[in-house]
Amino acid sequence: MKKQNRQMRLRFIVISTAILLSFSGLAQDSEVAIDKIIAKVDDYIILKSELERSYLDFLSRGEARGSNAKCNILQQLVVNKMLMAQSEIDSIFVDDSEVNLSLDRRMSVMAQQFGGESEIERAYGKSITQIRAEIFDNIKEQLTIQRMQSELTSGMKVTPSEVKKFFKNIPQDSLPYFSTEVSVAQIVKEPKPGKSQKDKVRNLMLDIRERLERGESFAALAKQYSQDPGSAARGGELGFYSRGELAPEYEAASLSMSPGEISMPVETQFGYHVIQLLEKRGNTYKTKHILISPQPNQEDYKRAENYIDSIRTLITLDSITFQSAAKEHSDDQQTSSAGGYFQDETGALRIPAEQLDPNIFFTIDTMKIGNITKPLRFQKEDGSYAFRIIYYNNKIAPHQANLNDDYQKIAAASLAQKRNLKISNWFDKARGNVFIEVDPEYDYCNLTN
Repeated sequence: MKKQNRQMRLRFIVISTAILLSFSGLAQDSEVAIDKIIAKVDDYIILKSELERSYLDFLSRGEARGSNAKCNILQQLVVNKMLMAQSEIDSIFVDDSEVNLSLDRRMSVMAQQFGGESEIERAYGKSITQIRAEIFDNIKEQLTIQRMQSELTSGMKVTPSEVKKFFKNIPQDSLPYFSTEVSVAQIVKEPKPGKSQKDKVRNLMLDIRERLERGESFAALAKQYSQDPGSAARGGELGFYSRGELAPEYEAASLSMSPGEISMPVETQFGYHVIQLLEKRGNTYKTKHILISPQPNQEDYKRAENYIDSIRTLITLDSITFQSAAKEHSDDQQTSSAGGYFQDETGALRIPAEQLDPNIFFTIDTMKIGNITKPLRFQKEDGSYAFRIIYYNNKIAPHQANLNDDYQKIAAASLAQKRNLKISNWFDKARGNVFIEVDPEYDYCNLTN
């Protein structure tokens, strides 16, 4: 029985905890609104609502029902709380500024999906401030767990022989079947605002600063003008940051002021800021700011288009490779380091065709392999526009997994299993050193044995 339980744990303990710590905590569904403590791990608790939400998420992905599934999900929740407890022992902490950055990114994605912050508030019946407050602790826990997992599995690798052994042990009828995959790369050029646009914003910031000096409310002006979605809702407040965490120009201006003082416009990579220093505490400081980013005009757009077209010309003349040009010139951070290529979750330089952005999918559908498009204008996730050229490198027909075509994917799965085993072994040893109490309703899961 213990061997079966251990095998079960190995199959289900998952390194990524995003599915367990998500926006589902905001759900209003009465089916999961059960506030009963079902497990305690030292000072941490697990509510039945957490388990039920995670189980519903599990089912929504088409997984099979069953008591074993709930046990495995509950165990993952217990492991997460144990990792949190261990992080305190090992002094592994996540700074609030890092949490806020992650929270800002998630709220930005939500705003894109819902069509604006007001639509998010309407959907959840709560203010953005309330939603951020509810999500904050979940994100902090998630980031802490990820950091602890990285500590426990740091430096782990798999050898080619381990990959082959892993693949050999997969039953033939269990080998995954991959749909059509494509190898596609891009070079992106974002139009940068020129001097005229920058001067326009700087003059507006000078006017805002003058209004602040005359006594107008910083919070009111931040909510009206600031383009930092995270802090604008809080009246411009950023909280405490340590040296080196914010843009150097922002930090230098903040630390040169006295509490209460308001800066002249400060330019960073994000735009222009008017900053008010609130408090200094040791090596940390607290500020609030108003941010306005200059927007490119038609001239700036034309300059970006001409620039990326000149890069395309150099590539077609064999003066530079597409990969080198992408690493050196592309403004898209997600693809530039891989030579412009879109990657799957394992890092392989090809992805299922259906996962491509629809615009790119329909573009390559009209291309021949080896071709490069002319500059194409497109809309980014944040709503701004940029130009890109697309290189259609290869197309891989649907096939069953094999070592020749899918080594990188198989190696990633092999490494994940090795890491899971490490976490499982750690759980078996560590659970004897912490207080774990599980509701008798879940005794059949054998989590405390």
